[in-house]
Amino acid sequence: MTLPQEIIRRKRDGRRLSPEDIAEFAEGLASGSWSEGQVASLAMAIFLNGMDRTETVALTLAMRDSGKVLDWAALPGPVTDKHSTGGVGDNVSLMLAPIVAAAGAYVPMISGRGLGHTGGTLDKMESIAGYRSQPSQEDFEQALRTAGCAIIGQTSDLAPADRRLYAVRDVTATVESIPLITASILSKKLAAGLQSLVLDVKSGNGAFMATRRDAEALAKSLVEVAEGAGLSASALITDMNEPLATAAGNAVELLNAADFLTGKSRDQRLEKVTLALASEMLVKSGLAQDADQALDIARRVLDGGEAAERFGRMVRALGGPADFIDKAKKYLPSAPLQVPVYAAMEGYVGRIDTRGLGLAVVELGGGRRKPEDAVDHAVGLTRLLPVGTQVRRGEPLAIVHARSEGDAENAAENVRRAYEIVEGRPQLQEPVLKKITAEAS
Repeated sequence: MTLPQEIIRRKRDGRRLSPEDIAEFAEGLASGSWSEGQVASLAMAIFLNGMDRTETVALTLAMRDSGKVLDWAALPGPVTDKHSTGGVGDNVSLMLAPIVAAAGAYVPMISGRGLGHTGGTLDKMESIAGYRSQPSQEDFEQALRTAGCAIIGQTSDLAPADRRLYAVRDVTATVESIPLITASILSKKLAAGLQSLVLDVKSGNGAFMATRRDAEALAKSLVEVAEGAGLSASALITDMNEPLATAAGNAVELLNAADFLTGKSRDQRLEKVTLALASEMLVKSGLAQDADQALDIARRVLDGGEAAERFGRMVRALGGPADFIDKAKKYLPSAPLQVPVYAAMEGYVGRIDTRGLGLAVVELGGGRRKPEDAVDHAVGLTRLLPVGTQVRRGEPLAIVHARSEGDAENAAENVRRAYEIVEGRPQLQEPVLKKITAEAS
C-alpha cells in the first residue's frame, strides 16, 4: 500500500499515476482513510497537471467500483441513458426518457439537482406532490419495468467515492478539470449499469463550457473515456446561447414538458434537441439502423401519445398522481404573482444573457446558492421570447412567477438586462452543432 502523500507527490511532479495508485485513492475516498486535505491536494495536482486517457479511465472505473453497480441483465431490452452538462430551460430529460422507453429501450435515469445558474432534473420532478425521487431499489426496478424509464436521484451506494470527491472539488476551485468532470459523470453512469450513453454537451453563454472549443474538448474526453471503460457512447454539442425551452424554473419546466408530450405546444429548439438525442440513443441501443429510421420512430411514439403514456406510468409508479399527464397544471404548484416583463423598445431579440436568466430564477428561490438550500418549485420564468423574435415596445419579453412584489421587480429587472433588442433580424443558430463519436474523436 502506497502512502497518500506519495501518490500526491507523483501527480504534483507531473508524473503519471498507475491504476494501483488510482484504486488506492478511490478506496481512500470511499472509506475515509484519505483526509480532506489529502483529497484536496490530489484534486489540485490533477487540476494543474491533468490526466491522460488511461489515468482517467482508471479513475472512472475505480470510482464506479467504490459502491454498488446495478445489473439490468434480466430486462428484455437495451439499457441506455443520456447526460447533459446543464443549461437554462433544459428540460429535455423529461421528454427524452419516455420517448426512448416507448421505442423499446429501458432508461434508468439517475439525475442530479440544480446548482449555480443551471436547473436540475430531480428538482423538476420533485415539483410533483408524492413523487419519490429516492425510492427503494425494489421500487426503482419496478418503475423501470412498468414504464421503461425511471427518473430518480443518486443513491448513497452508487459511486460514493465520486460524491466525496465532488464535494471537495466544489470548495477548492478544482471543479473545472476535464479529467475530473469526465470521471465524475461517467463513474455514476457506469454504476447505473448502462449499455450505451449519449452525452449532451452544452456550449454558449448559458453553459459551463462557454466556448465551442472547451465543449468539444469535454465531449471528446467523455466519449473516449466511456469507450475505454467499455461503455458505448457518443455526444452532441448543442447551443446554450439562449434558453432551450420557453420556461425556466421547476414546475414551469415540468408543465412545459407535459405540454410537449401531449402535443399541446412544443418549443421548436427544444423539439430539435430532444429528437436528435432520442435518435442517437435509439441508434446506439440497436433499436434503429440509422438516424433517419430512429427519428421516424421517435416522432411516431411522441405524436402517437405513447411517450406521454410512459411518462404517466413512471409518475404513478413512483408515487405521483395517476392522471398527472392529463392534468399536470392541477397538480403542480404555482406562484401567487405572475408579472409580465415589457420590452422598452421595438426590434428583434438579438442576444440573450442565458446565464443571467438562470441566475434570475435562482434569485426568485428556484435554484440554489449552496447544495443544502431549499428550492421553491413554483417560481420561475415563462413565455421567454427566443432570439430572432420581433417585438414591439410594451410587449412582454417574459412572465415572472414570484412569491412577492419585491422578488418580481428584481427578477423583471434581471430579465430586461438579459435581453438585447436590435434593429435588424439576427442570424439564427441551429441548436445541434456537432456530433462527436469515438471514431471522430
